[in-house]
Amino acid sequence: MAELRRALVLVDVQNVYFTPDSPLVIQYPDRNASLDNILRAIDLAEAQELPIAVVQHQYPAGAPVFAEGSAGWELHPDIAARRKDSWKHIVKGYASVFAGTDFEAWLREQQVDAITLVGYMTNNCDLATAAAAEPLGFGVEVLSDASGAIHLVNAAGEVSAQQLHETLMVLLHSNFAAVATTQEWAAAAQTAQPLPLDNLVVSALQGQASF
Repeated sequence: MAELRRALVLVDVQNVYFTPDSPLVIQYPDRNASLDNILRAIDLAEAQELPIAVVQHQYPAGAPVFAEGSAGWELHPDIAARRKDSWKHIVKGYASVFAGTDFEAWLREQQVDAITLVGYMTNNCDLATAAAAEPLGFGVEVLSDASGAIHLVNAAGEVSAQQLHETLMVLLHSNFAAVATTQEWAAAAQTAQPLPLDNLVVSALQGQASF
């Protein structure tokens, strides 16, 4: 089986997701546990000499969240301390890492086959990036225990962070991404092999049999 060329993508691992009084504080899985898994993924990526991209969401100064130069906009200290000049640094203003950036061009320069997404949020930037990768021909991996979601309530209804995160993992694995734990990903990455991937038809048939 051909070896898979991966890039680890640290999506918006910024202080706003860890500040208790922030509207975007990660609620599920435990944000500190997910951060530990992100750091584990970095260790393995560096050991395997995989390309690493660190992404930072940014809005103009004065914005309620992600305001350039604000404390919440800054990378989490554990990520900032690990960051190297060899990492690709991407600043974005949309949910997808691909939108309005040179991310695609960098991936092609690095001859990447698949991107491994860790970071936040499952329900926004991770989801948008995974969907955007499909027509570009890149495989996607999402680490379920190195990402996270928030509680949502709006005119359409309400959903807890746990329900949202777990549902999106099933959704992503049905078509857009191979979903795995950090441990499962580490085993695959060490041998440059792809993770098992489901598809929409099989997921639908299994769904019909289960409900």
